[in-house]
Amino acid sequence: MLKGRKVTGRGEAVAASYAFGPAEDDVIIKHRLLTRTTTTRGEPPLKKLQKKFTAFVSEVDKDEDDSNYTDCEKLARAFLQELTTFEIPLLKSKAIVDANIREQENFNELKDETNRQILLAQADIEDLKKLLEESKVERRHKEECEAIRKLIAQQPPRSETQKLITQLEKEIMALDMENTAGSRLLELRKKQFALLLHVVDELQNTIEEEQKSLVEEMRIATEELKNGMEDGSGGSEAMAIDQ
Repeated sequence: MLKGRKVTGRGEAVAASYAFGPAEDDVIIKHRLLTRTTTTRGEPPLKKLQKKFTAFVSEVDKDEDDSNYTDCEKLARAFLQELTTFEIPLLKSKAIVDANIREQENFNELKDETNRQILLAQADIEDLKKLLEESKVERRHKEECEAIRKLIAQQPPRSETQKLITQLEKEIMALDMENTAGSRLLELRKKQFALLLHVVDELQNTIEEEQKSLVEEMRIATEELKNGMEDGSGGSEAMAIDQ
């Protein structure tokens, strides 16, 4: 934004005024730069050039007969000198513009190269991330293998293990033989026990039959004794009657 000039006089200040907006300021500045109608000191170059040209044309247009030739020559040289003076800043401005254009092109190229480098760096970062993940997995596998190796190293040698396995197989065979012998002995004991039960059952039946037979004999003997006593009592009574 172009601000108004602050004028100070005799200890009094005039407040700044803003006559144009930012858009108008840009247009005005651009026009002044292109036409060079303003300058920081003295008369603007374009106005000076215009005055020189106007003076030269006015002198040429006079109807005098070659009497003003010297004046026209002087005015022409002054106009050409002023034109040269006016052209030098334009050439400088053009050189500056060309330099700015080249700088902008270099900047664009640098920007494109930077963007390309950024893309390459991003791709490298992604590749490094994948490589890091693969390295982590590989390291974890190595740690697992190292743990398994340490666990294996803590175990006894294979010869001792084989010796222990052979000893255990022998013990298993001995236990199998003992188990077989025990099974046979148990089967034999079962048969003996069954035979014993059969003998006890037979003996019990024999005892019961003998007891029944003894009871029957005792009953018969008792009956015979009773009959004999009854017969003895009847004979005594008969002998008494006979007497």
